[in-house]
Amino acid sequence: MHLDHPEVFPQRYAHTATPGPRALRIGLGGPVGSGKTATVAALCRTLRDEIGIGVVTNDIYTREDAEFLLRAAVLPPERITAVETGACPHTAIRDDISANLEAVEDLESAAGRLDLVLVESGGDNLTATFSKGLADAQIFVIDVAGGDDIPRKGGPGVTTADLLVINKVDLAPYVGADLDRMARDAADQRGDLPVVFTSVNRGDGIAPIAAWVRERLAAWAH
Repeated sequence: MHLDHPEVFPQRYAHTATPGPRALRIGLGGPVGSGKTATVAALCRTLRDEIGIGVVTNDIYTREDAEFLLRAAVLPPERITAVETGACPHTAIRDDISANLEAVEDLESAAGRLDLVLVESGGDNLTATFSKGLADAQIFVIDVAGGDDIPRKGGPGVTTADLLVINKVDLAPYVGADLDRMARDAADQRGDLPVVFTSVNRGDGIAPIAAWVRERLAAWAH
């Protein structure tokens, strides 16, 4: 940003693009293939008739996750945008968040007043966390096929996320995952922080996550 020419490059990020309280921003992180995009899609389908939702996806060199959501028509096109990070996904959600903040502002400018913006990280590992300047709350998604030792391994994503989602529990018998062990290990790592065991693409598997989001929205509104 060229701070010596403020009339040409006005300062951004100091306020939202629409008047009034800004949207709640929830970041979703987790390893590749854990089900982050599926969780975003299911949340959009479940909540879109209740609230105004926008989505910002992050990929290193593509817009693949955003294009998946557009093809699935989970939201109107003007409510979905993408950031190509060009480097480690952690950088754009934790260290230099300017591209994501700009994407959120552009989204709000195009879509109008929103209640919720979901910011999906690119595929990352157990160390991924969102800057508090970008996300007001964080969901971390892992899956049983990645190994039932993941909760025990910890890492900031597992230990500090506001909600830990252990996804694809329907696969547990086929991959030898011990769900009871995962629950114990998650409790040891997270204390009282909530954990959801589910399969977001099965039946009403998104329901407990959507309920948690509704609680956050209610708290944000007050």
